[in-house]
Amino acid sequence: MIPSAQLGFNLQPLLEQLNQDELNKFKSLLRTISPQDELQHIPQMEIEEANGKQLAEILTSSFPRCWVEKVTIQVFDKMNRIDLSKRAKDELQGEQAVSQEEGVIASRDEKHRNDVLNSTVLNCCEGAEHRSGVKAIGQTWKENYWPEVRSHEFTQSYERLKTFCNPETLPGPFPYTVVLHGPSGIGKTTLAKKWMLEWTQDEFPKTLKFAFYLRCKEMNRQGTCTFAELLSKTRLDVQEVKIPDQGQNILFVIDGFDELRVPLGSVIHDICGDWKKQKPVSILLASLLKRKLLPKATLLVTTRPGTLRELRLLAEQPVLIEVEGLSELGRRDYFLKYFEQEDQALRAFEAMRSNPALFHMGCMPPVCWVTCTCLSWQMEQGQDPATTCQTTTSLFLHFLCGQFTPVPADYPRGPLAAALRAVCLLAAGGLWAQMSTLDGEDLKRLGLQESDLQPFLDKNILQEDTHCEGCYTFIHLSVQQLLAAVFYILDSEEQKDRGSCKPDIRDLQTLLSKEERLKNPNLTHMGYFLFGLSNEQRARELEMTFGCPVRPGIKQELLTSLSEGTDPFSSTTDMKEVLYCLYESQEEMLVKEATAHTREMSLHLQNKVDLVHSAFCLQHCQNLETISLQVEKGIFLENEEASESHMWEERSQNDPHMLSLWMDLCSLFDSNKNLIHLDISQSFLSTSSIRILCEKIASATCHLQTVVLRNISPMDAYRNICTCFGGYETLTHLTLEGNDQNDMLPTLCEILRHPKCNLQYLRLVSCSATTEQWADLSSSLETNQSLTCLNLTADEILDEGAKLLYLTLRNPQCFLKRLSLENNQLTGAYFKDLSSALIVNMRLTHLCLAKNDLGDSGVKLLCEGLSYLDCQLQTLVLYYCNITSDGCINLSMILQQNSSLTHLDLGLNHIGVTGLKFLCEALKKPLCNLRCLWLWGCAITPSSCADLSSALSSNKNLVTLDLGQNFLGYSGVKMLYDVLKLQSCPLQKLRLNIDKSDAQTQKLLSKVKESNPKLTIERDDQEPKNNRPSSHDFIF
Repeated sequence: MIPSAQLGFNLQPLLEQLNQDELNKFKSLLRTISPQDELQHIPQMEIEEANGKQLAEILTSSFPRCWVEKVTIQVFDKMNRIDLSKRAKDELQGEQAVSQEEGVIASRDEKHRNDVLNSTVLNCCEGAEHRSGVKAIGQTWKENYWPEVRSHEFTQSYERLKTFCNPETLPGPFPYTVVLHGPSGIGKTTLAKKWMLEWTQDEFPKTLKFAFYLRCKEMNRQGTCTFAELLSKTRLDVQEVKIPDQGQNILFVIDGFDELRVPLGSVIHDICGDWKKQKPVSILLASLLKRKLLPKATLLVTTRPGTLRELRLLAEQPVLIEVEGLSELGRRDYFLKYFEQEDQALRAFEAMRSNPALFHMGCMPPVCWVTCTCLSWQMEQGQDPATTCQTTTSLFLHFLCGQFTPVPADYPRGPLAAALRAVCLLAAGGLWAQMSTLDGEDLKRLGLQESDLQPFLDKNILQEDTHCEGCYTFIHLSVQQLLAAVFYILDSEEQKDRGSCKPDIRDLQTLLSKEERLKNPNLTHMGYFLFGLSNEQRARELEMTFGCPVRPGIKQELLTSLSEGTDPFSSTTDMKEVLYCLYESQEEMLVKEATAHTREMSLHLQNKVDLVHSAFCLQHCQNLETISLQVEKGIFLENEEASESHMWEERSQNDPHMLSLWMDLCSLFDSNKNLIHLDISQSFLSTSSIRILCEKIASATCHLQTVVLRNISPMDAYRNICTCFGGYETLTHLTLEGNDQNDMLPTLCEILRHPKCNLQYLRLVSCSATTEQWADLSSSLETNQSLTCLNLTADEILDEGAKLLYLTLRNPQCFLKRLSLENNQLTGAYFKDLSSALIVNMRLTHLCLAKNDLGDSGVKLLCEGLSYLDCQLQTLVLYYCNITSDGCINLSMILQQNSSLTHLDLGLNHIGVTGLKFLCEALKKPLCNLRCLWLWGCAITPSSCADLSSALSSNKNLVTLDLGQNFLGYSGVKMLYDVLKLQSCPLQKLRLNIDKSDAQTQKLLSKVKESNPKLTIERDDQEPKNNRPSSHDFIF
């Protein structure tokens, strides 16, 4: 709780200056001005009814100080109450002059001033001498590390970052913690330094005065020190500068938070706010993030995604910005600048784009550089670059091997083989320790010396960190992951000798375990490379280059790791990773063996990467029985609007490739002869992809029995897919659900009328059609002799269409046994026709009329048909049909007449005490055959339980009773206790609304379970959103 007195200004008197209209406007603006929806957890009524004093208390006790200060001034400005805004700002400025603890900043060598990549602090107010150094800084920054790059592209990230430091955008000096996150090499550090550079050029002169740049890689090597000493070690100015502890014009860039080698728990419990107290550097940085030190400073932190959770626990309300890297056009421009000839550049670019996973990685400039370097070698030798880009493993391995001259086959193992083993050990050790920067202590721990790594240092695969003496980094994280994977596949004889040096490097099984990958995300890509290196061609390339053989049996080990534990295809997330691994291998036999025992697969294609991996693997699966498919928008080109013409042109060129992959995926209908279940839901397809799907289904050797099409596009998708099921003899169950089925019925009627149609179950949800089309369906039902279950839920049948179906039910040629007309806007007026159909129909056993306005009059008409002895209806669902106690009178009479009715659902009808009394009278009669009764949410009170208890003591048939969402309390349950505890009680399943905190009721129910173990009592915790309680016991 933050009292108002701790704000930089006194909020209450400012709000009390507003009249009622102004206060209402303040509240309205308050809810719209914050992009983070800060007020969503405060009840709107509480804010609306608050006066000025109360609103000040709500804000200051519920939100962080900096947020309240910022938003208050912004709202005053928008209301044009400049006087109040100025008062708040003046008080803020006055508060900053109080209690200024000072840290003394020492000087450092002037030579670093010309290198922004090394700079750690810049002062905006240093005068002309500093200004002259800015040009040198800018020039140094432009000389990017990666060859052939002259500028970086930051998309929206940079513009968004600038808004947090622009005085025109945010009035008042407010502290921020801005986090730039993204994978290794995406440009986080460059983006942060670019902002610092522009700041030194006075782009934001009103906001920041001092800026410090802290590299976490270097901080790891710092010993214990005070905060003042830490700043003095990083200061570049010659003169000493005093920094006020409460000053807000200070920026800290904390670069590479993920590189900190410290447990989070120890950091949180040891933070401090004393400038002069000796602490480890990690504690000082944590104290800065926790705002115990320089609480009003602006913090800009860069990190990889894996440490975001830890950073959120440390930082105070951080603003997260994902660094997006190079756009598609940016990557294309990169290739055009790298290659001298445009045709070579475009050829290489298309080769990279043919692999969506690799192309996505290309948003990182280092990956573009590796790709261009590798493909330029190949094209110089007349080789096809597309082959190299087929997998990420093949590209990075080719890049690695291309740095060295291959070892002759008859040449004994030499220094290069030893160096490979050494650098792979270092890479694996770093990844298991979650470090990309390693120092001499790490080498010593692994039993390595710098000389062991010299060949890779000479080729810049491993690099000495120019900013941190004695530290080493790999050229890119992906190269480190590849080398770590190589560590696991090399012949292990020599590795055994190093066993004592690598206690922290776990075995292959641990590496591929889900638990370990969740703790260390970098292991995931190492696993991909492992499978890629199991490819015989890749293994041969590695052996020819370095003279190191791959150990035999590696494929079998990888297969074993997939098969142990749970089914890798049991969840969508696990399956995606497995498919990625199998794709990287490019080994058909490996896919067949890995999927040999898989019978069911659920694919969620979210992007082109998923399609590539799934297409390769599924065409080699052979034993699938069930396939579920979901395709997100954007994978296929057709039926989408193009925002930019050049993007449309590029995507048009890429779409044939996607369709080719889709065709490979659809070949699963040929390769899996036992496939019987197909489910395509929530999918955005295209005309071309639908055509391919239909062609594959029509020519397939499998025999589909169940097909579900749910919410798919384009509009004609349902009709086109169903067309191929005309005369499809094995199809017995068909579900069509969605809002774009306006032209569906004619095709369905053709299927039903086909002489080879064996369809037994048809579910048609949310379909609109004309009266003539419903008439055509009714006619088809009289012709078809296989369909026994028809579910027409939420269709626009209306009374006229329903009347046609009622007439069909009267026809002796109609073979329907189960019919659902749920939520079809039917009224009681036409139930006379349904009632007469029930009299003559000898087949219909299940009828669902849920969510229609049947009313008591409709129930009365319906009961006229039910009263005839020839009526065969067994299950009747009248859930949410506006029935009261009057309707229960007619139903009670039917139940007492030896009716065939055994299942009755009256859920969500307000039958109350009187209605239940009538039903209980029926239950007491020996001719009542009711076995299942659902009374969910029927306004039953504790006093009704006496009648219910009496009925249960007499009834011998009722096995299921649903009393959920009825408050019975302890008194109601106590009335039921005497009959429920008896083993002679026929009930087997009872659902109750039980208060978990009611100990008396809980104890009573425990006694029931002890004395009557065959009775299952279910707790009704919440309202079912999609299924009514009786749905599992009904037809479909």
